[in-house]
Amino acid sequence: MVTHHKLSVTRTAHYYTLGTPGKHIKKVWIVAHGYGQLASTFIHRFEGLDDGETLIIAPEGLSKFYWGKFTGKVVASWMTSGDRLDEIADYTNYLQQIYEQYVPQLSEEVEITVLGFSQGCATVVRWALAKFPHFHNLICWAGSFPEDISYHEQANYWEDKKLYFAYGTADPLLSEKRLKWSFDVIKDKQLEVTTFTFDGKHEVDKEALTTFENLHLS
Repeated sequence: MVTHHKLSVTRTAHYYTLGTPGKHIKKVWIVAHGYGQLASTFIHRFEGLDDGETLIIAPEGLSKFYWGKFTGKVVASWMTSGDRLDEIADYTNYLQQIYEQYVPQLSEEVEITVLGFSQGCATVVRWALAKFPHFHNLICWAGSFPEDISYHEQANYWEDKKLYFAYGTADPLLSEKRLKWSFDVIKDKQLEVTTFTFDGKHEVDKEALTTFENLHLS
């Protein structure tokens, strides 16, 4: 008889930063890439925010695979549907460890923004509701708030946080049907979410990101 077992092991995670942590930092961004990306390239999307007083932290998904055939580019993913609860537990512990390493090095007045892109949206929301880190802004960029979470039970947690849904109007992955579903989730979960749109596709557009920050976070 075949018996299934589970064993927690130590893994080596990779992440990238822009800026130097310290009490001089006024803003910190924790940004989670999308499916099939790498933090090493994703973090360059945020170079326009690197003003000497902003720290960008980009964790990389724990699961690596070849994009295409075995000679394809190595990319990362946050999770699959296989053993999903274990994978969620792994990456929420991972993100919390990064958070606990860096935030204590910063001023108590630092503004903390969490951004998830595409698959990274569900990643950061699940982390928030698993570990309840303190932050000020949460941005779902080109992705949806996960529908299988009971936000109502943690209504107090969201009270002092601003939630945003940002997407490009030419995003091929956000069809009219998909957008309606995303907005239906927001409405059904009674989330107060501000929408930001830009003329672009499925990406964190640098110019749009700067516009967003100037409009909502400055």
